[in-house]
Amino acid sequence: MKYTKQEVLQFVKEEDVKFVRLAFCDVFGKQKNISIMDKELPRAFEYGIAIDASAIDGFGDEAHSDLFLHPDPSTLVVLPWRPEHGRVVRMYCDITYPDGKPFEGDTRHILREAIRQADEAGFSFKFGPEMEFYLFKLNEKGYPTQETYDNAGYMDIAPRDKCENIRREICLTLEQMGIDPESSHHEEGSGQNEIDFRYSYPLEAADNAMTFSAMVKAVVHRNGIAADFSPKPLDNAPGNGLHINFSVRSRDGEDVIKPTIAGILNHIREMTLFLNHVPKSYDRLGKEKAPSYVSWSAQNRSQLIRIPAAVGEFERAELRSPDPYANPYLAFALIIYAGLEGIKRGSRLPKPANINFYTASDEVLSKYPRLPLSIEEAIQVTANSKFIKKYLPAKIIAAYCNQR
Repeated sequence: MKYTKQEVLQFVKEEDVKFVRLAFCDVFGKQKNISIMDKELPRAFEYGIAIDASAIDGFGDEAHSDLFLHPDPSTLVVLPWRPEHGRVVRMYCDITYPDGKPFEGDTRHILREAIRQADEAGFSFKFGPEMEFYLFKLNEKGYPTQETYDNAGYMDIAPRDKCENIRREICLTLEQMGIDPESSHHEEGSGQNEIDFRYSYPLEAADNAMTFSAMVKAVVHRNGIAADFSPKPLDNAPGNGLHINFSVRSRDGEDVIKPTIAGILNHIREMTLFLNHVPKSYDRLGKEKAPSYVSWSAQNRSQLIRIPAAVGEFERAELRSPDPYANPYLAFALIIYAGLEGIKRGSRLPKPANINFYTASDEVLSKYPRLPLSIEEAIQVTANSKFIKKYLPAKIIAAYCNQR
């Protein structure tokens, strides 16, 4: 249910809500929040709640530190793992300067603008992320170890799969929060899991991805274990991917998926820093089904973009290079912009690469461009990109390029 401001105020009053979490994320996609008491909510809606931006990555310095959070009432959810009495709710926020001007480091606003431009051009996008994560046991002091929660493998079942009940609890909690999980299963790595989301429009899909990672950590912690979404938690095991399924529809009925994919392939090297922004990201790419070559084909899981077997409304493409540390607002915005450029220019797809990139010869592989092999290379490619400079604010680019 999408609430209005008045409905939120009424809900808070009638449902014994005492704490309101105003949530947002830094430029790298790390979720932040500030809790206010229920009586402060009218002020938050009317004027916003001030925060010190100087302590948040990529937001500013001590000379320009005041920003305001403005809660989006349509994103209201109750946090089911918090007490029933004195309930806690959460809303995502828009971020502005004191004069009301949108803050250029607000990546949620950046995605809104990409959606607006797509709509003006006559196109609508949908996204369905697939997020992988590991479960690790805790030590006697309550800190995560490197010991996985089980030793199961891909799509194993109980009792070998000890994560089954945890995934069940996660999916039920998602439903309580108004988010529709599509499927869940054990992944290839010991203690590794995947939960897939039903398709939704870009802003909702990005909000859900942010909610998911925070919720999973809370739920599994309650079970005495730890969740790890990092791209390569274990050196000798599969990494965690954020596979992004996407579709695009034209108002006039034109089939535009091919030029959309072509546009993404044209700009994927420039986008990589924002899809894989930590050094460990590059230890994952090129290993255990994580791509490192710029290619596409149908169904083949060694490709950067694959077209899964599906029909009708479920037809989609899947981008396989991002990892769960990516900021979903930036990732979805860049996919939209690259896709729109492909449509606008009538970009043509290269021939499908119907090969296995993990067994192909060096001679065959040499015919395909590669994604950046390190974060340093990704930074260099981004710094020289006209595409990135066209669509992302200088503040965001600087934060990513100067992080090392």
